[in-house]
Amino acid sequence: MRLVMLWLLALGLAAPVGAQEAVASAAEAAEAGPVTPAVEPPVEPASLDRIRGKLHATTGPHLRNLDIRADFSVHVEERRNFDDILAKLDFSTGPAPAGGLYGYELQRLQNSAMSRPLQQPYAAYSAGEFFTIAAQNLAKVYFGNKLKRGFAAVRHSAAQAQAEREVSEDIAAYCAARPDRAELQLCSPSSEP
Repeated sequence: MRLVMLWLLALGLAAPVGAQEAVASAAEAAEAGPVTPAVEPPVEPASLDRIRGKLHATTGPHLRNLDIRADFSVHVEERRNFDDILAKLDFSTGPAPAGGLYGYELQRLQNSAMSRPLQQPYAAYSAGEFFTIAAQNLAKVYFGNKLKRGFAAVRHSAAQAQAEREVSEDIAAYCAARPDRAELQLCSPSSEP
């Protein structure tokens, strides 16, 4: 029933809008007078000579300042690793407990360890599980970060060696293509380190 009422309402609102558009277009047509068909000028075929003539005749403002140097520059840097970004953050305080520091303190004061031992932090873990988690976290803190830094240093030195090889190959190719390579300081064997 509701659907039928909505449909009738939409139909009732749409009829006046359509009638207003028809009346407006009829009034515009009456003011314009008799309708004559528009005659378009004939389209000339494309001529390269005509296009060249128009291009040579046009000296617009877009061709005026061709000798002005660009006021920007592009500088390419090595993409920063995610580890480099994280190294700048300070995680020395550790994660905040659930509920924040004040919530943790409130829980500690309201639920003493003697009267409610299962409501203490880490009460869900047995002693063995607790020490396993503690050992894993200590290993991560003391050994994991050193391993990550070591792998990053190896990766960096490999990338640097690859870049040096590419530069020396490009210099050798450049020098081989130059007839005056003996005169260039870049191509002389004494300039290499």
